[in-house]
Amino acid sequence: MKPAFFKSLVVAASIASAGWLATTTTTLAQEVTLRLHQFLPPQANVPKLVLDPWADKVEAESGGRIKIERYPAMQLGGTPPQLIDQAQDGTVDIVWTLPGSTPGRFPSTEVFELPFMMTNAEATSRAYWDLFESRMKDTEFKDVHVIGVWVHGPGMLHSKTPIEKLEDLTGMKVRAPTRIINTLLGTLGATPVGMPVPQITEALSKGVIDACVIPWEVTPALKVPELVENHTEFGGDHALYTTTFVLAMNKAKYDSLPDDLKKVLDDNSGQEFAAFAGRTQAGADGPSRQIAVDRGNNIITLDEAEVARWKEASQPVIDNWVAEMDGKSLDGKGLLEDARALIEKYTAAQ
Repeated sequence: MKPAFFKSLVVAASIASAGWLATTTTTLAQEVTLRLHQFLPPQANVPKLVLDPWADKVEAESGGRIKIERYPAMQLGGTPPQLIDQAQDGTVDIVWTLPGSTPGRFPSTEVFELPFMMTNAEATSRAYWDLFESRMKDTEFKDVHVIGVWVHGPGMLHSKTPIEKLEDLTGMKVRAPTRIINTLLGTLGATPVGMPVPQITEALSKGVIDACVIPWEVTPALKVPELVENHTEFGGDHALYTTTFVLAMNKAKYDSLPDDLKKVLDDNSGQEFAAFAGRTQAGADGPSRQIAVDRGNNIITLDEAEVARWKEASQPVIDNWVAEMDGKSLDGKGLLEDARALIEKYTAAQ
């Protein structure tokens, strides 16, 4: 073999090797798999209509370089209240959860769960995002990277016996999702029973609870219309309550991404995503309600006079919460005023 030829062969091989190494290194650096963990079964409306479309969009806009593995119904272990810790400590990459599942850690979010606070899910979700950015991002949520925050549609009562007036709630064992809603139910005369959503079906079937509060949209996945025959709505723009949600990512995982992949996530985060999630979740209320109607269940809609009684009875929950937040130097009055102003602003803009 001639020396010149041998030398050129070595150079060519070196170039090829270097190219392969560079390509492989680039691929490894830019391709990422994220594990998304949440508590509902995959056929439920939130994973089906919100989380899966969001994940599909992120994957598509990343050119396939981001892969989001979806783990419903706590498949990766733990309980729903542990989800936020799983995101924070990196056990998983992304979680969808309720801030209220860990009482005391995200107190500012409770302002949106106060009785008769929300108007509709889209406007309230937009307000929630604004208040998150101004008051929560660098304080209560500083240990995670937040992708979106939102609320569900009007919360209501589903019960074994009819609830047609405030007094019908007295002594009834009612499931609630968070501290504020437990407090509300107790103030209204019920016996509140705190539990995550996945436990509702068994609790109703075994008589552990007499009723539950959830929005219409989640009732089919939990078989609620089959387990109770009565559903109490509050009519018009009134909502007894709503629940706050967060889609949160491990902060170190987000920070480790190359800038172009961060941008993909950023483009699918924020207020517009919050509005989409709230609007979409509430949009599933109607079809879910129809299932109960088709079964011949008893749909009770309280009139204005009766709703006014519930509002008056629930006012101490608001007053006590403001005082509690003020006692923690969290400016409860300011939070309440800001939340109401933002909800009014975004409701009027619709």
